[in-house]
Amino acid sequence: MTSDIKQTKYEFLSEDPTVKVMPIVLSLIIGAFFATLNETLLNIALTTLMTEFSISIATVQWMATGFMLVMGIVIPISALLLQWFTTRQLFLSTMIVFTLGTVICASAPTFSILLIGRFLQAVGTGLLTPIIFHIFLLLFPPQRRGTIMGIIGLVFMFAPAIGPTLSGVIVEYLGWRYLFIIVIPFACFSIIFAYKFLVNVSDVTRPKIDILSIVFSTIGFGCVVFGFSSAGEAGFLHPTVYLSITIGVISIICFSIRQFKLEEPILNLRVFKFPMFRIGVVIYIIIIMAMLSSEVILPMYLQGPLALSAAAAGLVLLPGSILNGIMSPVMGNLFDKFGPRKLLIPAAFILSATLFILSRISLQTPVWLIIVCYILLMISVSAIMMPTQTNALNQLPKQLYAHGTAVLTTLQPVAGAVGVSIFVGLMTARQNNLLKKTTPPIDAAIFNETFVAGVNLVYLIAFGLAVISLIFSLFVHRATPAEMENKEQSSSLDLT
Repeated sequence: MTSDIKQTKYEFLSEDPTVKVMPIVLSLIIGAFFATLNETLLNIALTTLMTEFSISIATVQWMATGFMLVMGIVIPISALLLQWFTTRQLFLSTMIVFTLGTVICASAPTFSILLIGRFLQAVGTGLLTPIIFHIFLLLFPPQRRGTIMGIIGLVFMFAPAIGPTLSGVIVEYLGWRYLFIIVIPFACFSIIFAYKFLVNVSDVTRPKIDILSIVFSTIGFGCVVFGFSSAGEAGFLHPTVYLSITIGVISIICFSIRQFKLEEPILNLRVFKFPMFRIGVVIYIIIIMAMLSSEVILPMYLQGPLALSAAAAGLVLLPGSILNGIMSPVMGNLFDKFGPRKLLIPAAFILSATLFILSRISLQTPVWLIIVCYILLMISVSAIMMPTQTNALNQLPKQLYAHGTAVLTTLQPVAGAVGVSIFVGLMTARQNNLLKKTTPPIDAAIFNETFVAGVNLVYLIAFGLAVISLIFSLFVHRATPAEMENKEQSSSLDLT
């Protein structure tokens, strides 16, 4: 009730001197950092887990794709939850679920138990992301959002980017269970800190719940991610794979059609009528696929054909990870000053060039070149991702903030799961095809050469996608909030 009164006097709570914004921001950032860190924390540990539990690469891949699958299921209903519960209630609940999942992972005796804990982590992380974006959009006006979103980027980009590096060192010297043990005290601290300082900043309207929409959403996004994830082991021609994808796509279509017919949709897809949002979504999907796929495939390349240890592979990725975090707030500040075009166009060009270079790597490629390429890749990602998201959301009216953030955060795990599954599947298929043409016996050198050939193919496809993002970036301009456009139109009519 207090927040309602304040918002009648102040358009944004950050403009209200009686509201302590920094404790709210710190509460969110602390929880978000360690939750999003887990998205990629296990990437370098996948090889260790394969040995520990005697499982295949396609099975262990579920630690990454399964995480994104659960996120893809829970995020679409986040817009509804944000209207049914206070931001304080949702944040504390998601952090408690995440912490419980982390404890289960740390003590898991089998891979199946480990996967259950991982799924609980995904529930917490999946709901946390749209909650934070929604709160920040309510707190800060458009002219300050670039810098603020840059700070968020320090969390949402730096945390998963540095995950492989931390993972390598921890796995090498402490063991894989410490990937979870170390997170537990910080997650508990976040819960206590938020309980003390976090206040509600949104209105609870409790719209009608459409059960059929939730069913369509769960089946649709779940089946799509499951189908693409299964393709890594069974192949795209397996009935389980193509039937899952087909059912998923049909359900998503039914879900989308139903949203346009409802007065109070679960996920308001009318956000796509805004051009900067549409363009931003396309660029965002491409960047997610390029970044997450690289964070899975590069560690495999470093630990496989190049025979680096987990710690060494993590250190190779460290400079790029650090610069990604450092540059995110800088890019946000530049966005506020110069707008999106001067960032997106050169960054998309650098990303395209970097992915092309990675499509030409071999067994003789020096490690320093991989380090440089990863640095360029992560800097270009930081210059594209947050400015694209901010510009896309800036064009939406306030009543669509929750839905816009839900759409973007839903696309992250779905695009990531589809990208990782397709790229790992193509890499494996390319390697297997080449091995079939090889006369036995197959030694380690031949195996490594075929593996690298698969990596080359993946990055060549990623290069093509980056070129598409470059083309779309040419059509981006600084977005004007819809309310401001309406006010300007009204003013011009009054003058006439």
